[in-house]
Amino acid sequence: MFLLNDHEVLIQKMFPLKLNKGLETSEVTNDSFPELQFPLIKFKNHQKGMKEAELGAHTVRSHGVTVVRTHMHDWLILILLGVILVILNIIHPFYRFVGKDMMSDLKYPLKSNTVPVWLVPIYAALLPVAVFLLFYVRRRDVYDLHHAILGILFSIFITGVLTDAIKDAVGRPRPDFFWRCFPDGKDAYDQWGNVVCHGDKSVIREGHKSFPSGHTAWSFAGLGFLSLYLSGKLKVFDRKGHVAKLCLVLLPLLVASLVGISRVDDYWHHWQDVFAGGLLGLVVATFCYLQFFPPPYHLMILEELNSNVNNVQTSEAMVEIQQNERNNNAVVGISLSGCRSLPVEDLEFGRR
Repeated sequence: MFLLNDHEVLIQKMFPLKLNKGLETSEVTNDSFPELQFPLIKFKNHQKGMKEAELGAHTVRSHGVTVVRTHMHDWLILILLGVILVILNIIHPFYRFVGKDMMSDLKYPLKSNTVPVWLVPIYAALLPVAVFLLFYVRRRDVYDLHHAILGILFSIFITGVLTDAIKDAVGRPRPDFFWRCFPDGKDAYDQWGNVVCHGDKSVIREGHKSFPSGHTAWSFAGLGFLSLYLSGKLKVFDRKGHVAKLCLVLLPLLVASLVGISRVDDYWHHWQDVFAGGLLGLVVATFCYLQFFPPPYHLMILEELNSNVNNVQTSEAMVEIQQNERNNNAVVGISLSGCRSLPVEDLEFGRR
């Protein structure tokens, strides 16, 4: 078989393929694909593994000071937002022209708040923080606790600044403006037809802050952030059909919606004020949540990407195995054809 081996060597040089490559490529792993092709998937999986391995290793006592110092500038900006919020509540809003023909929509009775002002920070900020602490007790992750508290405070303060700034700039009268302006029911107007109020100045000033609803905006900013936080922690979008998780996530939004409805029922706001306030608070809450946490559905996306990668790897491996089999068949065919073209004397010499 001397000459036959020479032909095989020649064919191997012409077609540099290993005959056992098909067996090698049949053992396909995740490392078959270069990391540069799917850096996000490998990075996320690596981070997830590290996080699960180090869960409980970062507590308030061990890393609390470090994480606060890292975000010191964020806390300073938060304090600045608080100062701006106080200033916006002190200054007078724009006193919009209110004529006599406009009073037909502003004569609703002056009622007290169903949801008092002091209660808003309790359910919009303190209640979510209590939920964050419960997750911290279970997971012992100070980074998660810090980001959750800082994120919801940013959500509430940014929403408060935007809401009060718009209130002061618009100066829209509340539905009960008539009784704020004329508590005795005797209206008066100047030469241009604008109202001449003789009620309490602080009550009148508050009557020009209808748009948008502050109660509603703060409620959706705090409870909307809590809803996003719960959806991420409970893995609501894992497509396993656990409706109980969805109910828990929607519960904070239901409470915020009921607060907004109470503002219309109390005649402190028009329905447009409530709609705008709820939309503003929910949008700000979403932006602030995504600033500190990944989207609640990111695990589902990663699983789909990993599934697609595995399918692609399997398909590529099957194609490569089939190609190797065809190449191996071609090698054998060429070898046999080369042997037939040799003289009988050479074949007999090869036998000897």
